[in-house]
Amino acid sequence: MHYLKQILFIDIETVSLTPDYNTLPPQLQQHWDHKAKYLKGNAHPDASSAELFTDKAGIFSEFAKVVCIGIGRLVEKEDGWKLGLKSITGHDEKVLLNSFCDSYNKLVERFPELKFCGHNIKEFDIPFLCRRMMINGVPLPESMQLSGKRPWEIQHLDTLELWRFGDYKHFTSLALLAAIFDIPSPKDDINGSEVGQVYWQQGDLDRIATYCLKDVLTTAKVFLRLKGITDMNIEPLYVTD
Repeated sequence: MHYLKQILFIDIETVSLTPDYNTLPPQLQQHWDHKAKYLKGNAHPDASSAELFTDKAGIFSEFAKVVCIGIGRLVEKEDGWKLGLKSITGHDEKVLLNSFCDSYNKLVERFPELKFCGHNIKEFDIPFLCRRMMINGVPLPESMQLSGKRPWEIQHLDTLELWRFGDYKHFTSLALLAAIFDIPSPKDDINGSEVGQVYWQQGDLDRIATYCLKDVLTTAKVFLRLKGITDMNIEPLYVTD
């Protein structure tokens, strides 16, 4: 079980760069208008650029920012395994990203084989973080410098990929995996589509952090099930440093 200590479970929460389309810088509005044409499709044929910005901008790294990064690492205690959980939140994205990198680099010093693990992190979380780091001038940690690497050289663990079993047409949400494995759902308060509203209308970073860490805990439990480990009942252990 030693290899479990070398896994860093991760989840991020993102919101649009600005509260609404009208407050987006004019040069970005033009580019959003262009993207909106492709987002309308059959599902949103009559939606305006402003409406699509409110609904969709938070998932595009060019038009969104990170407001919370949740991380978790399995630790073995006398009374069993725990998942040490920490949330990094903030309104200043550059400060947030630097804080994340500092925490990550400290962990790598202790656990040099540390690997990221998350749900759909290869297609969303990690690329999103990398792009926002580049935009903010934050140096990428070595394990996130993926340019030029072959797929098998990227060591990140992705629960979506593990569940796909090679079927790349198949998408399954974390909530659905939790349901089929009888793991308590992380979606008992807000869901991903509501994070932007909670941030821009309520400014409630604590609520977003709580939601994010529930996803981290659920991801860890799903990962263990996908690895055939069914006798480990991990409990959350919240840390601040």
